[in-house]
Amino acid sequence: MERIFGKSQSKAATSAEAGEHWVSLSDLMAGLMMVFMLISIAFMQYVKEREGNITDVAAAYQNTQVALFEQLYEEFKSDLSVWDAEINKETLEFSFNSPEVLFDTGAITLKPQFKQILDDFFPRYLGVIKNFKDSISEIRIEGHTSSIWNRFTSDTEAYFNNMELSQGRTRAVLQHVYTLDRVVEEQEWIKSKFAAVGFSSSKLVRVGGVENVEGSRRVTFKVFTNAETQIRKILAKQNEN
Repeated sequence: MERIFGKSQSKAATSAEAGEHWVSLSDLMAGLMMVFMLISIAFMQYVKEREGNITDVAAAYQNTQVALFEQLYEEFKSDLSVWDAEINKETLEFSFNSPEVLFDTGAITLKPQFKQILDDFFPRYLGVIKNFKDSISEIRIEGHTSSIWNRFTSDTEAYFNNMELSQGRTRAVLQHVYTLDRVVEEQEWIKSKFAAVGFSSSKLVRVGGVENVEGSRRVTFKVFTNAETQIRKILAKQNEN
């Protein structure tokens, strides 16, 4: 009987130890699940904060775009038709669209009428955009030409001839507005933010798929906000963490 009882007690002890082992394993699994759940919650919070920051920047960018367009339009609405100019709400491009007023054919020297327009336009333009200094990364003076040079040049030769022409024209515009007496106090900021860029015929104006030769010959002032830079800083900072 003792053997029997002894044997039975041995089995009971073994069963008890197995039960304790099973309980310990269950506790371990429960603990791991809790850790994984906490990590998941923390990660979701991180993603939410990151997306929230980017959304805030995007909203601020849109608000800046709208406010800047509205102020530019309010300032120049009575001049647009007189100057044959327009403001693009989406791109914040202020375009001067009468090539016969801007430059002589093939020349980079500003015509007298265009100088008079710039003398009036630029100080007022600067007066508007300086209200958004903290949100502006760059202002480009962009020169655009048609695809035409003359009938003796190839398309490639015409493109690079027009590239040189458009670059010379925007440089002439920037040089002229930079030296205006009414903006002398802003010259350092102008140097840090303004760029003169010639695009040749790479951004043609088309109507019904056909190049609008006269419409393609234009000069624009285009504002770029720093929203993209702010988003990159947010991503870089969060990646460091």
